Amino acid sequence: MIEVTSTSAAPAAIGPYSQAMKANGFLFASGQVPLSPETGAVVGTTIEEQAEQSCKNIQAILAANGLGFEDVIKTTCFLADMGDFAAFNGVYGKYFTGKPARSCVAVKELPKQVLCEIEVIAVKA
Repeated sequence: MIEVTSTSAAPAAIGPYSQAMKANGFLFASGQVPLSPETGAVVGTTIEEQAEQSCKNIQAILAANGLGFEDVIKTTCFLADMGDFAAFNGVYGKYFTGKPARSCVAVKELPKQVLCEIEVIAVKA
């Protein structure tokens, strides 16, 4: 069974997609950018502030599905500037302490000109 999941504690999708999908015990969360769930506005101007908000949005989606960061098995991270890699890792490491598998790439541009986006795959073991 495939189930669309959503929570008001994370920003609403800004396009034709879902916050997350559940299938066969796995949660596939769409990439989270640093938007305020309340206003939809970008939170922060530095990579640290934006990474923090992106992680909080992921935390809300995980919690709404009975999961936590310890259940994340794979992340994909997108940075607007690879020069932000070390600072991004400083914030990322506070949340993803289980060290899930990860890809991190620089991209030309992200939605709303944000500095980072993080997507996750999680499963309750």
